Amino acid sequence: MSSKPLDYENLNENVKKCQYAVRGELYLRASELQKQGKKIIFTNVGNPHALGQKPLTFPRQVIALCQAPFLLDDPNVEHIFPADAIARAKQYLAMTSGGLGAYSDSRGIPGVRKEVAEFIERRDGHPSDAELIFLTDGASKGVAQILNAIIRGPNDGILVPVPQYPLYSATISLLGGSLVPYYLEETSNWGLDIKDLHHSVAEARSKGLTIRAMVIINPGNPTGQCLSETNLKEIMRFCYRENLVLLGDEVYQQNIYQDVRPFISARKVLLDMGPPVSREVQLVSFHTVSKGYWGECGQRGGYFEMTNIPPKTVEEIYKISSISLSPNVPAQIFLGLMANPPKPGDISYDQFIRESKGILDSLRRRAHIMTNVFNSCRNVVCNFTEGAMYSFPQIRLPPRAIEAAKSLGKAPDVFYCLKLLEATGISTVPGSGFGQKEGVFHLRTTILPAEDEMPAIMASFKEFNDGFMDECEDHGRYSRM
Repeated sequence: MSSKPLDYENLNENVKKCQYAVRGELYLRASELQKQGKKIIFTNVGNPHALGQKPLTFPRQVIALCQAPFLLDDPNVEHIFPADAIARAKQYLAMTSGGLGAYSDSRGIPGVRKEVAEFIERRDGHPSDAELIFLTDGASKGVAQILNAIIRGPNDGILVPVPQYPLYSATISLLGGSLVPYYLEETSNWGLDIKDLHHSVAEARSKGLTIRAMVIINPGNPTGQCLSETNLKEIMRFCYRENLVLLGDEVYQQNIYQDVRPFISARKVLLDMGPPVSREVQLVSFHTVSKGYWGECGQRGGYFEMTNIPPKTVEEIYKISSISLSPNVPAQIFLGLMANPPKPGDISYDQFIRESKGILDSLRRRAHIMTNVFNSCRNVVCNFTEGAMYSFPQIRLPPRAIEAAKSLGKAPDVFYCLKLLEATGISTVPGSGFGQKEGVFHLRTTILPAEDEMPAIMASFKEFNDGFMDECEDHGRYSRM
């Protein structure tokens, strides 16, 4: 019988090329071990609630009332929910045409988009147009939608920072474009060297590629660095000279753990620079409710905002959004609440501030614990996590470990991470899944395990790592899996 369209050999080649290391080989092996009864600590993905982070109370109260509006008619509702949560729920229900079970506008609820625009204006000091804001099912959907509009074929290149979040490599592969790496400098705390950008563009063009866009991830994933204002200005000038669209992945903007380099949005820097740069550089910025102290990954709420994008292009993007009818409506409400949280004087304000500050303070302490332990380990060096939710230590693997990995057909950092998983239950992601310089090896882990569990988890890592290095350097126990 002849092969069928969905037989493996007949699949779209772009689907087969696409890789997503965050849920790749290590994650699958961790899932197998979990089924066998082994305790697994899933630090492979930035999924705060899965690792014990508690939801913020106020937004969940508002969503509960929106999901079950009959509660608003209960005479006891004011004894269960605070008055400001009740008022916000009524406000959001009035914005919808049929409650949370009805489709919204394909760009998202106009009232929520207005809240997002006001949030952006407060943050940046420049007006924002709600008509240029699209709400999406998480930031990832927005990134894919914009890349789909940019990539026309295999000769279109997208500049992506390396190490990079594999959403970009996977989506670019799926859409049939070409990823053009520019390398962040580990010894400069993962800083960006503008000379390397020029080199990457020149090399790509020599191969016949047309560079169409540049991605920045700020704060960085997996590297955790924050871009300085100086770096951001250099990037704007570079995009202006090279005529590139800038894609600003800013989903970790609430996750800042130091005061030296605060988060500054790409949009603020662009508009502060003034003409001609501020009028010419095309920018699309992304944000989400999945990160920060919200951590609402399962709610899938996000947005993108467009700056200097022509009206006809906006119409085409709206048309594509319409194919999916509308983004998830409950997630849009979460986004509105993130953009417009309780204010001083509101009944829920003190609790909201106490909860959100508690989460951020704990994440800061966990970042210090993790970095300090990594730097105490044999053959491990790690920059401090300035922002985001990750640590990206370099693992200096001995030659014997590299040889053992190659004999098994494994990348050396995959080999190391599998050994770590088997010995400790700590599920990480090898640096090769994000891209790294030749002969240099890393792993990415989140800083999300519960604070009271972090010392034991890191002690377990140190015991494994130092034992691994001893065995590799002494008598080669790791010559086979």
